[in-house]
Order: sequence, then C-alpha cells, then structure tokens
Amino acid sequence: MANASGETEVRVVAQRARTASRALALATRAEKDTALLAMAEDLEAATDAVLAANAEDVSRAEAAGTPTNILDRLRLSPDRVSGMAQGLREVAGLPDPVGEVVRGSTLANGLELRQVRVPFGVVGMIYEARPNVTADAAGICLKSGNAVLLRGSSSARSSNAAIVDVLRRAAERTGLDPDVVQLVPGDGHDSVKELMRARGLVDVLVPRGGAGLIRSVVEESTVPVIETGVGNCHVYVDGAADLDRALAIVLNAKTQRTSVCNAAESLLVHAAVADAFLPTVVPALQEAGVTIHGDESFAAYDGVVPATDEDWDREYLSFDISAAVVPDLEAAIEHVHRHSSGHSDAIVTADQGAARRFVAAVDSAVVLVNASTRFTDGSEFGFGAEIGISTQKLHARGPMGLPEMTSTKYVVTGDGHTR
Repeated sequence: MANASGETEVRVVAQRARTASRALALATRAEKDTALLAMAEDLEAATDAVLAANAEDVSRAEAAGTPTNILDRLRLSPDRVSGMAQGLREVAGLPDPVGEVVRGSTLANGLELRQVRVPFGVVGMIYEARPNVTADAAGICLKSGNAVLLRGSSSARSSNAAIVDVLRRAAERTGLDPDVVQLVPGDGHDSVKELMRARGLVDVLVPRGGAGLIRSVVEESTVPVIETGVGNCHVYVDGAADLDRALAIVLNAKTQRTSVCNAAESLLVHAAVADAFLPTVVPALQEAGVTIHGDESFAAYDGVVPATDEDWDREYLSFDISAAVVPDLEAAIEHVHRHSSGHSDAIVTADQGAARRFVAAVDSAVVLVNASTRFTDGSEFGFGAEIGISTQKLHARGPMGLPEMTSTKYVVTGDGHTR
C-alpha cells in the first residue's frame, strides 16, 4: 500500500532501516553488546507476553490443519524463549567482526594496504514459521553492524510482532535507533515482492525456509541473495564402522529433532555390514516412531515401506527416512552426489582412508566424520546464534555467523603518494 508520497510501506521501513544502519555501523562493540544483553533480559522478562502471542499463532495454525512438523517449528515454550535470550547473550560475548583486518601489507611503494570487515548495511530476512529466527537474526545483524528487516510468515505474525516489540524497546533504551530491527509490514506476497525489489535500500536478502520459498526469492529478487538450502542430509555407515557408534549416530541424526534442516533424511549402509546392522537399526528406528522408506534389502523387514524414486530426494522434516544398502564407498558417494541437497552429509567409519575419501569427494557445505548431522548449527559450531545455513558457494557456505554477515573494504594509506 502506498502513502501520500507514493512510497509503499515496505520502502518506508527500508528507508528507515537504511538511516539506522549508518549510525549502527559506527557503534562501538560496547554499545552493541549493551543492547544485546538488554534484549536478552527484556525477552526473558516478557516471556508470558511472547507465549500468549505465540499461543494465538499456534491456535490459528492448528485450526488450519498445519502439519505437526510445522507446528513444532512454530510453537514456543519457556525453554525456547530462554534459549533465544541465551543466543543473544552468546552473540554479545563473541568478538566484533567489524573493523577486523582480514589481510594487510605495506606495498613496495610504501602504501599501507588493509582489507577490513564492514557491515552490509541493511539485511532482509524472509523466513517461515520459526519465531526464534526473529531474535537470532536480529542479534547477529545488530552485532555485525547491520539493520535488519524481518519478514516472517503470516502463521507467526503475533509471535514475531511481540518479539520485535521487545527487541526494539531494548535497543531504544540503550541508546540505539530502534529501527535497526523492524518487521516488514503486510502479510501477503506483495510485501515480500517489494522487499525483494528494494535494491538500493536493502543490501542483501537471506531466505530461510522450504524449497519453494528459497527458489522464489532466488528467482524473483533484484536484491542480492545469500541462499540457504533445504537439508536432504545423509548418514553413510561404512563397512569399517563401529556398529554401536553407527546406531547411536543414526538415531540421533534422525530422531533428536525431525523438523529441522540438519536432521538426517537418508541412510546408506555398506553391504559388508548390512546383515549385521539392519537387524539392529530397523527395529531401533521403528521403535522411535520412524517410518523407513527402503530399497529391497530394507523392504524385506516388516513395516518398511518400499522406497519410490521421489523418496531419495525428499526432505521429510518428519519421522521418515529413506534407506538403502550400497555395494561400496564409491556407490555411497555417488548416491550422495545424485540426491544430497549439499547441506550436511556424514560417514561413520573407523577407516581413516575411507573418511578422507568421503570428505574429499562429497561436495556439501558440511561433511561430518563419526558425528551426527545435527551438529551442523551455528551455536554448536561456537558461532552463537546463526542467520541460516548456506548451501551455495558465494558469498558464504555452511552455518552463517557474524563474519558471514559482513563484507570488506580496502583502506589505503599513503604519505602524499601519487601514481
């Protein structure tokens, strides 16, 4: 909707974000950390109000028949609100990336050359369901010197509004422009399109959600996009695997939390250990409530659903997993090449040669050896909260923390030098 001057509401908030970003770029680490700690404190103090707003969203979603896995992403609890606050505190405790010298030297002619980190300016976040992303994105953007425009899904509008209100008030009472954190107005796709086309006001967009959302933003945006990806993550149990260790990793990767992008969606087992491992892993997964969509070897077991061609490419985000027996390591690598989304893929093996081959050959953002795919996470990596997990190769890849939310500029210092 346009105002009297012809500007849309989205462009108005983007312009306010641009103005706020210029002041934030000059803020000291102490000023930013003070705001982040205030945000954490106020968020915990407002737990009841945030949960009441979230209950409205969950009630609407349940009435609309929203799938269970999406409801899990949407639903907040006291522990999840506390986790959001803790994420803000952890970001406050991290080094400030702004001003970091990436490289520097004195040239032969005496010029001093430094490449330093600087904020992008204004970051737009387009995301689905998960209200915790609201606090995570705000915290990381603020610490890295960026104003943020948050466009969550309509399903979480009450939760997001309540959280942003807390964050803005905390920013203002600590001396920052509250417009460093703003919700993009509107619930329809038109407001998303406006954000995607606000080139010159918005410096970069980060879509975080399902494949359809990400594809739409990548294909339609005129603003540069850092693409986060869906997670068709694999666990490959090698012929040299410790099978007890493998079972623990598979169960954790699949069942610890199914509605997230780093949950395992596909299991591959080397033929040499299939006879020993399948009789253990199949009932263990089924006891945990997982439906296995398997090849002929797995489908020989009661309760296993024969896999279709589509199953190998599915990001289930539910208690489902595709599973196959492969003849060797190279076949496992080829399967991953063909079906992985390039997010996170793991090998379980005691053979260091096999581990090195898998790591070298698998072209994913994160490759894990003898560890659950659930570790692909900014917090688990020590980055504090994350802005998302990038599966592209430019400008960032993997969990995106503070450094990934900056660009660089060169500072050249001379003493009257002319060329």
